[in-house]
Amino acid sequence: MGWAIALHGGAGDIPLSLPPERRIPREAGLRHCLDVGIVALKAHKHPLDVVELVVRELENHPHFNAGKGSVLTTSGTVEMEACIMDGKTKKCGAVSGLSTVVNAISLARLVMEKTPHIYLGFDGAEAFAREQIDYTQPIQKEVKNDAAIADGDSQIGTVGCVAVDSEGNLATATSTGGLVNKMVGRIGDTPIIGAGTYANHLCAVSATGRGEAIIRGTVARDVAAVMEFKGLSLKEAAAYVVDQAPPGTAGLVAVSSTGEVAMPFNTTGMFRACATEDGYSEIAIWDCPSK
Repeated sequence: MGWAIALHGGAGDIPLSLPPERRIPREAGLRHCLDVGIVALKAHKHPLDVVELVVRELENHPHFNAGKGSVLTTSGTVEMEACIMDGKTKKCGAVSGLSTVVNAISLARLVMEKTPHIYLGFDGAEAFAREQIDYTQPIQKEVKNDAAIADGDSQIGTVGCVAVDSEGNLATATSTGGLVNKMVGRIGDTPIIGAGTYANHLCAVSATGRGEAIIRGTVARDVAAVMEFKGLSLKEAAAYVVDQAPPGTAGLVAVSSTGEVAMPFNTTGMFRACATEDGYSEIAIWDCPSK
């Protein structure tokens, strides 16, 4: 048993001909965020702190569809959502409909730790943020438009991170700007416990892809359920669940309490990275690793 971490920057129809100017910044972003997570785990930070830290870094990267890089709704507005969950306690927090919070994942954690609830959305979530966070700023529309034009190939994606420490503690965090041109008020899989985000004593999962398909398939929870009730390994369970989703709709990253890592997807590609205590690391976009 040892620590392990995996993260993603979205799954979807990512063309093999993706130009270097679009590919390289994302690969560099994945590498940076992976390094941040590795340093935190080596410093014996709790996995909950690690996944929040890594997802904050992903939210701050303009080339991923979360935080700074969030896409626009049909009305040209930003509506971000996020979720965080601790595997041991099953404590969790989620938010939707954010437009002024810089790091949605940190607000989700505050919902988990500072309220009796799990999920806050829209005006209520924004009001809670103003009470809890020292500094918020409106997401600048000019940045969003540039991002949507430049990064259209990955804008059905999400960002997420899962981690386990050497004691088997698990956590997951997911954040997204949603679908390009989504209806105002649309909520995807990311903030829904068991769909886009889930952790228990066996594994931690963060999903990405088409939210409606992931919700229908309860993808994140199903990985844990297949492990528990069918006795499959993490890699077997994750591959099975992704294979059950409609082609081209789902990908996920997951870690088990024993330090196993899985990153399957049934889309053209998935921006992803992982590392384990034994020295293995991977940063990739194409070629599904579950084969």
